[in-house]
Amino acid sequence: MATIGVIIFLLVLIFGLISIIFGLPGTIIIFLATLVYGLITSFAKIKLKLILILLALTVLAELIEFAVGVIGAKKFGSSRQAIIFSIIGGIVGAIIGLPIPLGIGSVLGAFVGAFLGAFISELLSYRDLRRASRVGFGTFLGRVLGMFSKGALALIMIILILFAIF
Repeated sequence: MATIGVIIFLLVLIFGLISIIFGLPGTIIIFLATLVYGLITSFAKIKLKLILILLALTVLAELIEFAVGVIGAKKFGSSRQAIIFSIIGGIVGAIIGLPIPLGIGSVLGAFVGAFLGAFISELLSYRDLRRASRVGFGTFLGRVLGMFSKGALALIMIILILFAIF
């Protein structure tokens, strides 16, 4: 029974990592799964120090993703509305890309959707193709950098967890 529990836990960790592609809070999923695993196992392998490190990495990852995304978008002249449309476009694009195997479709869909969301928002607001293209690219770039930064921190979290339980 313990082996099944560990397998489920590992699958949740992988789900948390993959969910970042869809704009979901994957680091929070990873943190909460580890906290629950620790509670279930009476913190035999997951210690308070690790929980605190994971909490700090979770907060840092979420802040970095948000900040890098906004900074990238703002640097290219994005409006608040374009940033919101970019987030929505990224989620919609990831969902549309689901049928393409190995997660490639979701990743590409998220990036293209983020670009299109910002682009369409700016084009409708300012009716300037050059501005909309620039803002779309900046928002896309910010989302990509933010997502990769968050994904890297999530991977570090998973490695720390694996070292603790194995």
